[in-house]
Amino acid sequence: MNEWLSLSDAASILGVHPSTVRLWSDKGILPVHKTQGGHRRYRRNEIALWAETSFPSRFDANQIMQEIIRSLRIQISEGSLEAESWYQKLDEDARAQYRLSGRSIFHGLMNYLASEGKDAETEAYAIGYEYASRARRYNLSYVDATRAFLFFRNVLVESVIKVCNEAKMPITQTSELYSKMHTFTDGILVSLLQTYESLGNAGR
Repeated sequence: MNEWLSLSDAASILGVHPSTVRLWSDKGILPVHKTQGGHRRYRRNEIALWAETSFPSRFDANQIMQEIIRSLRIQISEGSLEAESWYQKLDEDARAQYRLSGRSIFHGLMNYLASEGKDAETEAYAIGYEYASRARRYNLSYVDATRAFLFFRNVLVESVIKVCNEAKMPITQTSELYSKMHTFTDGILVSLLQTYESLGNAGR
């Protein structure tokens, strides 16, 4: 049996999302080793020992993530979307694509938080590009593209704040998280508008 584990292997053993393992590693919570190339590697016996002795007290972070995902699923329902004017213009295939949009912002945010802001511009640009190109593909105006993004951004923010409040997270941590969410999602919005404009110019 291989003594060394990759980040995804460790996440699988611990039953958490890889972003959680990355965050715990960078915070010094989880024992981690770096290769010469900068990749995270984990010793199987250290992960097993950590899981036995520390995992129950560290499970809250992953629990919060799972609750946020559950809250997103509830809020991003057909009923809430039906009231959106931009959503009413889409066919079934397009609607299915947009219903997945909240998850891409959530996972992008988790990666942003886990990396403590590193490569944030790249992550935000990629998600903004995805929203802009999808909007143009389904013939939405840049105003509707913005409305679509703001719908999912607001659902995510509301879900995170609700879950953090229910978990009784200290107000200082909640405020810091709220600020980081807006910094990250503002970057997505700027990327969306820039990409929409550039795609429009390219098509002329």
